[in-house]
Amino acid sequence: MTLDPDLLRAFLAVADHSSFTRAAVSLNRTQSAVSMQIRRLEMRVATELFRRSTTTVELTQAGESLLAYARRILALNEEAVGRLREHQLEGRVRLGVMDDYGSHVLPALLARFLSLYPRIHVEMETGLTSTMLGRLGDSYDLVIAMHARGHGDGELLRLEQPVWAASAAHQAWLIDPLPVALYPMGCLFRKWAIEALDAAQRPWRLAFVSHNLATVEAIAAQGLAITVVKSSFLPRSLRSLSVEEGLPALPGAEIRLHAGPSLTRAAGLLADHLREAFTTMPGEPAMKYHRAS
Repeated sequence: MTLDPDLLRAFLAVADHSSFTRAAVSLNRTQSAVSMQIRRLEMRVATELFRRSTTTVELTQAGESLLAYARRILALNEEAVGRLREHQLEGRVRLGVMDDYGSHVLPALLARFLSLYPRIHVEMETGLTSTMLGRLGDSYDLVIAMHARGHGDGELLRLEQPVWAASAAHQAWLIDPLPVALYPMGCLFRKWAIEALDAAQRPWRLAFVSHNLATVEAIAAQGLAITVVKSSFLPRSLRSLSVEEGLPALPGAEIRLHAGPSLTRAAGLLADHLREAFTTMPGEPAMKYHRAS
């Protein structure tokens, strides 16, 4: 035995309004059509669902039992239809992300997302947090950005710890003044590194500057300078340095998701996908998503 969703909708309308007349109005049907649907449903379940009088319509015990099931069946039906329609959703989403996350994290996440929503086109661009956030809403629908711990808005996705990194085969950290390979002005790693070295009164010089993560890491891997990376993305060619090697501590970081003022459905789906994916990433995931005050 199957229960027709149209019959269940008529049943719920009568139950909610306690009236065939009002139920018919809410369904945009005639009263006789609604009465016919209820009779068909009662024949299907082989029992009366309503007690009818000239003034009232009340659920029978069987009707009370069916009520919760009818709501659940229709809710699941709507959810299934909605999910199938979403797979056919078309749209364009512009995503800004930091270089290391664009290299190490986003490719796999986007591949999974696009397998679920093949008609959505994602345009990803890597860049500096300060630059991308300034273009949120105009150039980007979503931005995954880095902030100092406790100093960012947006939705917290993950915690990161920046570390000093150098070639395991060289000892560039012993050179005086210390050669450092960093990113351009506006990069938080550059700011934190310089502030930490100055506070520790450690002489240093800016040996290399590049927008490209791979270039900075390659310079450090050859022993030409030390650099700063996220501990979760420390490449095999580099080793982390600590205070024992004479390097000052660096502040912790937060990775946060920023959304433009009016997201399309496609952008909202990608945001949901990113939130879910970050909960299963190894390392230091945020225990609970929240919007900073």
